[in-house]
This record gives sequence, structure tokens and C-alpha cells, in this order.
Amino acid sequence: MLIVAGEALIDMTPTAHNGATAYVPHPGGSPYNVAMGAGRLGTPTAFLGRISRDAFGQLLRRHLAESKVSLEYVKEGQELTTLALVTPSESGEFFAFYCENTADRLLYPEDLPTTLPPQAALHFGSYSLVLEPGASSLERLMQREARRRLITLDPNVRPFLIPNREDYLKRLSGWLEQVDLVKVSQADLEWLYPGERLESVAQAWQKQGPVWVIVTRGGQGAFAVRDQEIVRVQAPQVQVVDTVGAGDAFMSGTLSWLWQSGVWARAALESLNGEQITALMNFAAGVAAITCTRAGANPPWREELE
Repeated sequence: MLIVAGEALIDMTPTAHNGATAYVPHPGGSPYNVAMGAGRLGTPTAFLGRISRDAFGQLLRRHLAESKVSLEYVKEGQELTTLALVTPSESGEFFAFYCENTADRLLYPEDLPTTLPPQAALHFGSYSLVLEPGASSLERLMQREARRRLITLDPNVRPFLIPNREDYLKRLSGWLEQVDLVKVSQADLEWLYPGERLESVAQAWQKQGPVWVIVTRGGQGAFAVRDQEIVRVQAPQVQVVDTVGAGDAFMSGTLSWLWQSGVWARAALESLNGEQITALMNFAAGVAAITCTRAGANPPWREELE
């Protein structure tokens, strides 16, 4: 199975209403979206995190269950649910987070499962690896399970929540040593390494530990790097409503392709050739494209792809 660890929150998405702007709540959070997307694609999936008991928390739990995601590793908290205010811009959506003392970030080491199923893969990402105390708890889990099972990462950088870029880069370097596959966006790399060539950064990351590093570029497609090999795919052309959750949908598509193809260990990942990575990225890009055709993080079900 796939276990996705991290934050669960509510995206407040703007919409026009009676000549003014109203905000509609949508379940979200990068790892939450990845779990939801993988579950809808038929991958046996569980979410690992802390969710509030408030009304938004109940919505988050219900949405996971409806998307065929197990709640076995979910802990409950009495604190409020994190809110993310979404503001569209020319370069994509900007997120402002209201997350002080909220339930999802207060994940402690004692909340972690002592053991995991032997064949389970782990996915980490986003601000759950930045905000304490949950960040250190999840890092501990990553270190404990590294090289014992397939581990993937999407940093999904949130500059608003990172006070010091250099400190974040040092922490990121430690994650890269532990994981087997990384998906990162062009926007993330451009903020972390302004002016540097994307392919060069991806190759440097890959040398630190991952078998493959995949870079998504929105409407320009994606590319994957292993050593000196670079594999590229184009993005499907669709009528975009918004891009909220598109990167997460790409990640859930990636993980679902790996599970369906029996590539559920580092050794199997190392055996993939360029043609197979192309198939993986085309599948993931298709999942992301459908997500862009509707409001909020609303990834497709398997039957929609068929």
C-alpha cells in the first residue's frame, strides 16, 4: 500500500458572487491531495497525519474516506484546522496560510506508528516538513524507514512559511539523501536557486540520493533526470479553470503508475528505462491536466482516465 504523510487543511478558493468575491472551502494540503488522488486512481492508500475534530476536520476525514483512502494512521486533535487563502496571480496561485497552533502541524513522535506494513511505500512533502513540531516528527519517520521501503518526496515549497532559505536548503539536502524519487516544480527550483539551470539543479539533486528527479513545468510539460539522461514529455492541452492541486495530481499519478506497474521498491525504480519513465510522466501529466479543468484540488477517478 501507499502511506502519505503530512498536512491536511482547507483551501479557501475565491469565486465571484453577486459582484463580490466569496471564498469556497475545499479540502486540501499537498500530501492530503496526493493521498486523495492516489486513492481515486485505485492505489491502496492511507493518510498519516493529524486532523482536527472541528467541522472542517470532519469534512477532511469524510473526503478522504469517499476517495477510498484509509484513515488508519490519522490522529485527531482538538485544535482548529489550518486554512489556506488562495489568491490567483499571473504566475499561478499564491497561498497565505493560517496555521499557528493548528491540528495538522502538532504531530508528535508518539503519534507515529511504531511499525508499518513491510510492502508499504511512504510519501512526504510540503510544509509538513517545515513547521514544528510535526516537521521533526516526520523527519524521524523518514530516517527510520529510509532504504527499508520506497520513499518519495515533493518539497512543494511554500516561501511564505520559510523564514530562511539557506536553512531550508540544508534541511532539504538531508531529505534528498533518504528518498528514492523526487518530484519538484519549476517554480520551486526557481525560488530555491534563482538564475540556475533547472536541469543542472535536478542532476545535482539526483546525485545526492534519489534514483530519479522529476521536474514539472506546468503547461510546458515535465522532464526526468537520472545521471546524464534527461527524458521530456509535453503537457496535454486543456481549458484551465485553475491549477490548484495540479502538482499533487501529477504526484498521485506518478505513484499510481508505479504501483500498477509493480515498481514498488528502489531496485525496481533503478530498472526503469527512458521509455518507461516517459510512460509514467505522460500518465501523471494526464491526471494533472484533468485536475486543471475544475476548481480546487479535485483529481480524477480511474474511470475518468479510461
